[in-house]
Amino acid sequence: MDPATLVIVGLVIVTALTFDFTNGFHDTANAMATSIATGALKPKTAVIAAGTLNLVGAFLSVEVAKTISGGLINEQVVTIAPEFILAGLIGAIIWNLLTWLVGLPSSSSHALFGGLVGAVIIGAGVEGVNFAAVITKILVPALVSPIVAGLAAFCSVKLIFAVVKHMSEKQVESGFRHGQTVTACLVALSHGTNDAQKTMGIITLTLIAVGLQPSGSGPELWVVAVCGLAIAAGTYMGGWRVIRTLGKGLTEISTPQGFAAEAASATTILVSSHLGFALSTTQVCSGSIIGTGLGKKGNPVNWGVAGRMLIAWLVTFPAAGIVGALACALAKTGVWGTVATVAIAVCVALIIFRLSKRNPVNSGNVNDSHKVNINAEKTRTVQPQAQAA
Repeated sequence: MDPATLVIVGLVIVTALTFDFTNGFHDTANAMATSIATGALKPKTAVIAAGTLNLVGAFLSVEVAKTISGGLINEQVVTIAPEFILAGLIGAIIWNLLTWLVGLPSSSSHALFGGLVGAVIIGAGVEGVNFAAVITKILVPALVSPIVAGLAAFCSVKLIFAVVKHMSEKQVESGFRHGQTVTACLVALSHGTNDAQKTMGIITLTLIAVGLQPSGSGPELWVVAVCGLAIAAGTYMGGWRVIRTLGKGLTEISTPQGFAAEAASATTILVSSHLGFALSTTQVCSGSIIGTGLGKKGNPVNWGVAGRMLIAWLVTFPAAGIVGALACALAKTGVWGTVATVAIAVCVALIIFRLSKRNPVNSGNVNDSHKVNINAEKTRTVQPQAQAA
């Protein structure tokens, strides 16, 4: 391997682990938003547990990684250069950071796949993408999984409230608060079995592309370990902006609802990981939360927030694809083009982080927006009464 290729492979691995890190803090909300919103877990405790279990989950399965490294891209048909993969990762990272900035729980997975597909089309042509695998392993699960999780959560909430209707509210809250601790941890574990593997697949695909691994082989142990550590570290950072949206923005959640949402999400993700479906854990968890809101009478869903999330889901794949394609157009010009692509991406990331400092969201104020909304509602209610008097 010539030195230039070695440098590019190193850049790809570092960029892939950076994406894994952003995936972790962007998707912390998937596992812990409902538990933090209901008070079942303290914010810091929640992110520590989520990070640890994401690391454990990374070692439990490699089926999703094999889907990405051996099914999504036709490396047997065309030559996939490592700079193509680097460009795809940059498309995913930029989109992750933009949606994190505005607090939208978009799909890190679809950002990754979109960026990769856009880059490969520009770099190697349309024949470089296995569109059958994109449809069956990515797009179809994207449509089906949130519906399945939402229906499961809806039915679970109906069943739970039917069973506990004669119990006191204190007993119900106390019992399901403990149950939520278990289900939240299951979601974090399942997230590791699905999302951590996507970066494993990307690094493995890179090693296959430069001839360091045979085509069709799975990730090596060191790849599993570093990807697990990267997503765990990102999860520990806590994507508080997205946690606020999922935990408080979609609907008001009680502990029984949180238990039902997390149980439905964990089951859906674990089954999909076993089957090798690289689904969006964000969409699954969002579907579950909406299902719990619909399942409890008098518990309205904020369809405005849900609508914005839906728009983000729809544009994630093509938007990340466009960024990945632009990055690839520059990166494939040579080593200096690749270096320039990385430098531009770093500058954009720094600008986004600087903008985030204007309105910081952290473990201390993650639930404040709900309190503001309640106070505003009380004010709107009291003022007309005062005027009438």
